[in-house]
Amino acid sequence: MFRLNKNHILLLKVFLHCAAFLPLARLYYCAFADKLGADPVQVILHFTGIGAFNLLLLSLLVSPVAKKLKQGQLINIRRPLGLYAFTYALFHFLSYIAFDLLFEWQLLISEIFKRPYIYVGFISLLILTVLALTSTKSIQRKLGSTWQKIHNWVYLALLTVSLHYFWSVKSGLIQPIMYICFALLLTFVRYKKLTKNLKRQNQRI
Repeated sequence: MFRLNKNHILLLKVFLHCAAFLPLARLYYCAFADKLGADPVQVILHFTGIGAFNLLLLSLLVSPVAKKLKQGQLINIRRPLGLYAFTYALFHFLSYIAFDLLFEWQLLISEIFKRPYIYVGFISLLILTVLALTSTKSIQRKLGSTWQKIHNWVYLALLTVSLHYFWSVKSGLIQPIMYICFALLLTFVRYKKLTKNLKRQNQRI
């Protein structure tokens, strides 16, 4: 049976960096070159938002796919996928502040509490920020078993991102509903591992 080795994973990582970084760089190049059409802000927000959602879903797909295909090396691409999901989410938020609110910080605070989809989106970003900051192996060693507890919050982030997307769409709900269904399916697939980890953690307390 074919097995992935370190060289294959290196090539996958190179491909991932190109596939994730280059479109983002091109997006902002086109934005500043005024090549995004009549509503560039909406284009940027949609591209970065849906990109963050796609990358988050892919990062959570890695484990079940690796287990199904018996390709343990695939786990090594989970971290860069998660970090790119955070990067896209951060650019989504920063673009909203810069291009939509024009750095009106008081307006940002009022919008967060006034609009539910912004509120849950902000929660999603906070969770992804914590996950990104604690994603290194050195932090994992320092946190020990607490690290897994923290990173189980990724499933909450997945659900809040789903709500953010659904509530932010004013028309054409088919795509958001499809994303929500896929997110729920993925959460259900990972449910057994999640509950097993929770039981194991409770036994240690």
